Amino acid sequence: MFLSEARGLTPINFWEHEYAGNTDQGTAELQKLMGSKLFDNPKPSKLIFRCLEHGTNKNSIILDFFAGSATAAHAVMQLNAEDGGNRKFIMVQLPETCNEKSEAFKAGYKTIAEISKERIRRAGKKIKAEMNGKGTANRAPTKDLDTGFRVLKVDSSNMADAYYSPDKVKQGALFKDIDNIKDDRTTEDLLFQVLLDWGVDLTLPITKETIADREVFFVDGNALAACFVKNSEITEDFCKELAKHRPLRVVFRDSGFKDDSVKINVEQIFKLMSPQTEVKTI
Repeated sequence: MFLSEARGLTPINFWEHEYAGNTDQGTAELQKLMGSKLFDNPKPSKLIFRCLEHGTNKNSIILDFFAGSATAAHAVMQLNAEDGGNRKFIMVQLPETCNEKSEAFKAGYKTIAEISKERIRRAGKKIKAEMNGKGTANRAPTKDLDTGFRVLKVDSSNMADAYYSPDKVKQGALFKDIDNIKDDRTTEDLLFQVLLDWGVDLTLPITKETIADREVFFVDGNALAACFVKNSEITEDFCKELAKHRPLRVVFRDSGFKDDSVKINVEQIFKLMSPQTEVKTI
């Protein structure tokens, strides 16, 4: 509430504006960064910066369940740049639609989540531009300051629904059930479901390589290898080439095997060539 609306005693602000900023500064900061006033009364990044200074260490994970304009992400990156920290942030924001009469909508942002993502991109570029070539007492000048992030969306399972009882199944409907993956899912969708199923850190580096003309994802080097090709492209020769990389885990798409014998033999191939590899099929 405003001071004029207060009843009785009012709390004392222990953090002065010069130390932690105010909403006017937050509005001006966001407007300068984004090019127009996209958000009403955003928190100043300086305020969250001070909170992080007091309440986190250099390896903390900061969670904001109401990301809004992503001020918290901005502050995390700024503090990491200044003290050499490796803090991570998790921003949660529903795709709440912007009012069609708002400046945000006129600027091309249809949802609050789109504003959040663009603010993180621009803040990251700004911080890197300011820090590169300067450095601080805790961090040498570097072009490798990590300001990257991944966008994950809550969705239903990638696996096709199987809800028919045996007496309800008709022979003509079996052909559409050959592939157990939903038609609209990408290989990246499948990869992240596997990461979740196996409890693998979603922030680990991911690379994409081509082995024997097949697309293969490698997570954190050889922590996980995933190949989701279909149409009978997984052969014994391909599996032997993949086994040479000696991944800790490997996962294939069930419909990708050339035939049943390949599917059976793949585990034996890895047992012989890469005994430590755990094999999984989805």
